[in-house]
Amino acid sequence: MSARVGVVRFLGTNCDRDLWQAAEGAGLKPEWLWYEDNFEPMDYAALLIPGGFSYGDYLRCGALAARTPVMKSVRKAAQQGVPILGICNGFQVLCEAELLPGALLPNQSGRFVDAWVELKLENSKDSWASGRPGSSVYLPVAHGDGRYHINEEGLKAIEDRGQIWWRYSKNPNGSVADIAGVSDPSGKVVGLMPHPERAVAEWMGGQDGLQFFKEIS
Repeated sequence: MSARVGVVRFLGTNCDRDLWQAAEGAGLKPEWLWYEDNFEPMDYAALLIPGGFSYGDYLRCGALAARTPVMKSVRKAAQQGVPILGICNGFQVLCEAELLPGALLPNQSGRFVDAWVELKLENSKDSWASGRPGSSVYLPVAHGDGRYHINEEGLKAIEDRGQIWWRYSKNPNGSVADIAGVSDPSGKVVGLMPHPERAVAEWMGGQDGLQFFKEIS
């Protein structure tokens, strides 16, 4: 039986269908979770939070989405050990909800970045992409506020605890320590600025994104 995964949608989310189709392509059974929903976390093998300008990025990217009713259930899911992946705006939402450390700031260039980038795996996370530290993938980025920021004390803490998930080989946005993705201390809740759902077929430019979904069971 296919594993059920919840795809969380907010007003303004626009990468939800891409993520749904990537999950289906990896053999999963996606279900929509609306921003007003309450749900039982253990009904799902994982939760996916898509990218896409929730609430028009007003105030700060992800700030309004992080305060919607559905996030009460998302927090409960994190407490119960349900794997959660936030992509791009989803990463911003998880940081705003304080489920992940740090914040995403405007790109150092002041411009929107749309490109393919190489990522290096820093620390493996059992529920997500497999591979050995040092292995690489190519994924597209598309963001204006993707510069990961955390203070020196926080950076040392996440380095010591193995919470840095992926780093950019060539930093596209000025992120501190080239960080492209991080996790919570459990390794179950993760955030990533690049879009694995946009790299699941050769016609897209590559299939490296598939591995981010195939570990879910």
